[in-house]
Amino acid sequence: MHDLWALRGVTRRPHTGPHVLGSDAAGVAGGRDVVVYPVLPSAGAGAVAHATLLPDAGHGVLAEHITVPAGHVAARPAHLDWAEAASLPTAWLTAYRMLFTKAGLIPGQVVLVQGAGGGVATAAVSLAAAAGATVIVTSRSADKRRQALALGAAAALDTGARLPEPADVVVETVGAATFEHSTRSTRTGGTIVVCGGTSGFTASLDLTRLFAREITVHGSTTGSLAEFRAMLDLVTEHRLRPAVDSTVDLAEVSTQAERMLSGAAFGKLCVRVA
Repeated sequence: MHDLWALRGVTRRPHTGPHVLGSDAAGVAGGRDVVVYPVLPSAGAGAVAHATLLPDAGHGVLAEHITVPAGHVAARPAHLDWAEAASLPTAWLTAYRMLFTKAGLIPGQVVLVQGAGGGVATAAVSLAAAAGATVIVTSRSADKRRQALALGAAAALDTGARLPEPADVVVETVGAATFEHSTRSTRTGGTIVVCGGTSGFTASLDLTRLFAREITVHGSTTGSLAEFRAMLDLVTEHRLRPAVDSTVDLAEVSTQAERMLSGAAFGKLCVRVA
């Protein structure tokens, strides 16, 4: 979605020349199969250090060859194919930071993931389940709810439905359409972590519920290099596999953009660069 925002002119930096899109990549560097850390070595003034992605400078990864700092690659988990490995950098790193750095997730807690089909949401389901949490997901799509259960969710509900028990942690990527439900579904002392707003960036907030339950709301971006390596270690330890919706050749990249905008995808939309 970051690429589509850039195409719409919502970007951190102005561009006067050609702009290569794409943040996520797996490939070969120095004869090694690697996954690329998706963050620029330095952020712009006033930006969170790890919040500026590679294409924000115009030099994204939808290309035959890319250049990144030598320390910004890590070994590809051996159990993953190329599409699965390329699905990790942005979505899985974002989900990892939300769950473990911001929310401090511990085994046995209940995690609500709003919007079951997106890249961050599917990553959050897999990571939270692997960490010993009880995961509840929401989606308007019965098919996506079924797929989320296969990823490790304990329950899959229609959007807005009452939870069987309040959540300790809420992973919020949808925004305006679900935020009221997120606050309503959070237990006393619980945490909501927000990393985006695919349905809109302006949400109503019941302040009474917020302060009466002492709910913490965190904003969260992508993640640090240390978190990137920790996420890969967790993926390798538990042999987790990202949900890949589909893979197309570079010439067909526009079809992936259309599929994302349609809301039909479940998991990551991948592009093969030969």
